[in-house]
Amino acid sequence: MTDYTSRRTMMVDTQVRPSDVTKFPIIDAMLSVPREAFVPDDRREAAYVGENLDIGGGRVMLEPRTLAKMLEVLDVQPSHIALDIACGLGYSTAILAQMCDFVVGVEDDEARAQEAQGILSQNGIDNAAVMAGVLTEGAEKSGPYDIIIVQGGVEEMPATVLDQLREGGRVACVFSEGTLGVARVGHKIDGAVNWRFAFNASAPVLSGFERRDVFAL
Repeated sequence: MTDYTSRRTMMVDTQVRPSDVTKFPIIDAMLSVPREAFVPDDRREAAYVGENLDIGGGRVMLEPRTLAKMLEVLDVQPSHIALDIACGLGYSTAILAQMCDFVVGVEDDEARAQEAQGILSQNGIDNAAVMAGVLTEGAEKSGPYDIIIVQGGVEEMPATVLDQLREGGRVACVFSEGTLGVARVGHKIDGAVNWRFAFNASAPVLSGFERRDVFAL
């Protein structure tokens, strides 16, 4: 029988802590949430690898290091309401739920959204909800949000999502730039989001988050 608890500890000790992730709530959440429960059954043996994990449909679960470092720069607080876009089967939602007041996950696949909600419930996580919907539309009815995080690559962040960020709130995502990528954190100040570099990372670009070409006549 696989000892997932030991794998979880090793993930934190070899992938998360060495990446300058020091906030205890992140470490604690990653030690306590069973990552293997939030991946397709046939991928459980790979749940703790240090790379993006294919979960089907052209989507990935971000590697533990990338997720942990994004949470570090977001400075999640217990009073925060968070929006988790492209949450997959809900692992990132579960991690956030350990750290803040409430989390809304958004998935564009209805069956996956229902499965994610079921896994969260099975693991006793009652301060999170996963909704099926268009990723680029976020979840406006439950906003505004203190924190927004995107579980995939982005070339351009839609204004519809950024509009759901509370004044003073923070957003983090991985911007794809050719074959490279960088994680950035944005702070909403006076209604505008100001981005800054956080760290290098990569993730496949999510559908709908591609850069839109603008042609001038």
